[in-house]
Amino acid sequence: MQVIDLRFLGRDDTVAAFLIETPEGLVLIESGPYSTFGSLEASLRALGHSVSDVRHVLLTHIHFDHAGAAWALAEAGATVHVHPFGAPHLAAPEKLYRSAKRIYGDEMETLWGEMRPIAPERLRAVGHGESLSFGGHIFTALHTPGHAVHHIAWQWGDEVFCGDVAGVRIGSGPVTPPCPPPDIHLPDWKRSLSTIRGLRPKALWLTHFGRVEDVEDHLDRLENALDDWAEWIRPHWAAGEEQSEVVPRFAERVHDGLRRAGLTPRDIARYEGANPAFMSVAGLYRYWQQTKEL
Repeated sequence: MQVIDLRFLGRDDTVAAFLIETPEGLVLIESGPYSTFGSLEASLRALGHSVSDVRHVLLTHIHFDHAGAAWALAEAGATVHVHPFGAPHLAAPEKLYRSAKRIYGDEMETLWGEMRPIAPERLRAVGHGESLSFGGHIFTALHTPGHAVHHIAWQWGDEVFCGDVAGVRIGSGPVTPPCPPPDIHLPDWKRSLSTIRGLRPKALWLTHFGRVEDVEDHLDRLENALDDWAEWIRPHWAAGEEQSEVVPRFAERVHDGLRRAGLTPRDIARYEGANPAFMSVAGLYRYWQQTKEL
C-alpha cells in the first residue's frame, strides 16, 4: 500500500490518497480535490502507473478534499464506489458545487478545481457492511455518519481507512475533529467511533494525514476534542453571536492548543488547510440549532 501525498495548497502531509495494487488493477481510496489531480498523476507515474490503471476508487465521502477529482478518474475508466446518499451528488454535482462556491467564492478554483458529473455506469452505491473483492483484497464498507451522513469507513483486513470520522492528526500534533456543515451530529459520530472501536483495528489511515497505531488513545482524544469544541461553541451560538465574530476567537483557541503541543507555524498552517476553523464554527452552530429544533 502506498500513501500518496497530494500536496494540497503546496503543503505536505495535509491531504492523502491511498493506493493498493491488485491483480485486477489499482484501487485508490480517496481521489483528493481536482486541484491536486496533477500531483496524483505525477505520483502514479513515479510508481510506474498511469491514471487509466486505476480501476476502482473508494470514497469515504463526497466533500471536495476527498472526492473532488473522482470524476476525472471515472472518465479514465475507474468505477467510483460511494455511499448511497452521496452517489446522486456525484452524478449531478451542480448543487454541491454552487453551495461550495457560496462559501469559498473566488478561492473555489484554487482550492478545489472543477467538478464534472460522473456517468451513472461509473458509479456504484455501497451498502453498510457490504464487501468488495478486487484481486483477493477485500474492502468492507462501514456507514459511519457524524461528520457527514454519507460517510464510509473502509475496512481492509485489520486496518481501516477512516476519511474524516477519525479526525485530523498531522505529524506529532493532537487530534482535532473536522466539523463542517451541514451534517455534524455528535451522537451519530460517537456511535460511528464505537463501530470502529468494535473492529479492534491494528491501524487507522487518516486522509489528514497518514497512519495511526495508538488506536484507542487516538479515538479517546478525538471524542474529548469533539465534546470540547462543541461545548465551547454552544454559549456563543445560544447568545446569538455572529459567526464572523466567533471565528477569530475559536481559531486562536485552536491554534494556541497546537502551539502548546509544540507545533510550528508551518504545522499549524497544515492543520488549518486540512481543518479550517471557520468551517467548524459554521458546522457546530448548525448542529446546535438543529438540536434545538428537534
